[in-house]
Amino acid sequence: MTKCRPVFQLDNTLVRIAADENIPLVDSFFSEFGEIRRFNGRSLTADQLADTDILLVRSVTAVDEALLKGTPVKFVGTATIGTDHIDLDYLQRANVGFASAPGCNAQAVVDYVLSSLSVLIDVRGVSFADLSVGIVGVGNVGLCLRRRLEEMGVDVVATDPFKDPAVVGPLTSLEEVLKADVVSLHTPLVNDGEFPTRHLMGAEQLLQMKQNACLINSSRGAVVNNAELLAHLRSHNDFEAILDVWEKEPHLDLALMHRCMLATPHIAGYSLDGKMRGTEMIYQAVCEYFGLPMRRKLGQFLPEPGIRRVNFSDQVPLNQALRTAIRAAYEVRVDDGKMRSAMSRAEDVKQTFDQLRRDYPLRRDIPTMKVGVPAKCVDLQQLLASAGFAVRTK
Repeated sequence: MTKCRPVFQLDNTLVRIAADENIPLVDSFFSEFGEIRRFNGRSLTADQLADTDILLVRSVTAVDEALLKGTPVKFVGTATIGTDHIDLDYLQRANVGFASAPGCNAQAVVDYVLSSLSVLIDVRGVSFADLSVGIVGVGNVGLCLRRRLEEMGVDVVATDPFKDPAVVGPLTSLEEVLKADVVSLHTPLVNDGEFPTRHLMGAEQLLQMKQNACLINSSRGAVVNNAELLAHLRSHNDFEAILDVWEKEPHLDLALMHRCMLATPHIAGYSLDGKMRGTEMIYQAVCEYFGLPMRRKLGQFLPEPGIRRVNFSDQVPLNQALRTAIRAAYEVRVDDGKMRSAMSRAEDVKQTFDQLRRDYPLRRDIPTMKVGVPAKCVDLQQLLASAGFAVRTK
């Protein structure tokens, strides 16, 4: 791509942008604005921002007064849906612009949960329709998951004290949600207020779940009390846990990892589509904040999916086809295996955890995959479409 001439200036200098090294397409979207410098998100210091106008981060960087005071930073963008790592009150007091990317990776997290559930139903010899799923938090991710599962014929119950049932569907209490076969967490980390979520799931809540239930956490690590979860797993052999997020990341409780059914390094939302969508959303926010024309669109940069199409015959059982399609799009057991292998050889758990995230391979969202189905297999067409696939008859 030909590099564009910078289109605006701040304080008579070209705009200076500091961006987390794990944000994709920063050069493609922002190079026309000025100089771009990359940084490690966990080790960023105020000194590194001494000549920065725009700061672009991910969830591993705490953005607060200690980081920003005395710097020329005028705008902060986080290419994530969560904002618990951002001191929003300070940004407002300091008159620093801000934007996040709500919903950017919702589809990716839904794909992660679907792939995890496909493993669970294989282990237990059941189908998706045999499960009941409880969802805690029906924001962008939770609502997307709810709609997908309900379209697939799964019995879903959900809770969220901040949502309107008229918008997100029927809601119930946490106690009722905990009675489901699977409980999937999709809530931000909130430390105080009327509805805090730190350690929302602890020993008391785990005991309210079924003896053979499965807990999935792809939200924030500290939403689950990891020590109490490990104790529960050790005393309840039929209970399962699938964790993508961990307390005290990137420090990992290896004993808990070994006891989990599936364990991954905070990559549930790490699809190429989701990460690039997050970059696009903060690019649009920067353009709006500074009154700039939007010259870039995500469609210019997305590559072809690695697996473009899967074809089924009229002989394949419905549930087998569904599991096969989901895992062709995303196979969670690969990430689980890579993490366990890496951690078994790790000299530095923290460094290994971050390296797994930094070197995460390309992964596309389920809707990017076309699935070929015989025209006469109407039930199979409907089932695969309900899971989000682009179904093509043949």
